[in-house]
Amino acid sequence: MTTEEADKILSANFAPWVLRLGLSVEAVEDDRAVLRMPWSDTLAREGGALSGQAMMAAADTATVIAISAARGAYGPMTTVQQSTTFQRAVIGSDVLIEAVVTKLGRRMAFTGVTLTDEASGDIAAHASTVYALLG
Repeated sequence: MTTEEADKILSANFAPWVLRLGLSVEAVEDDRAVLRMPWSDTLAREGGALSGQAMMAAADTATVIAISAARGAYGPMTTVQQSTTFQRAVIGSDVLIEAVVTKLGRRMAFTGVTLTDEASGDIAAHASTVYALLG
């Protein structure tokens, strides 16, 4: 899968509010995807830090792209579980989101997601996700 194909998955399959996060696909491999979420004051919460909700939505979205890459194409899927641990605030920086498929079964997929503050290189959050594969 190319980054262009992955960007088409983004534009064709996500709700308008997810698209307003401004996510773009930076890289895609057989078992992973790296997305960029550009800094936006509209995603900041009180105190100026990027909201956790935006980071969780970005992690969830990156998971779909990584699973699609691992399967060779997009197919219907849904989140079963997502657990996120926040480690530090992101202020004024883009976030790089790397989702890695750790197990791909016939009906379920599991991933680990790392969200990194691009400016500092520090990990801002980790997530683990479980998806049901519907098609």
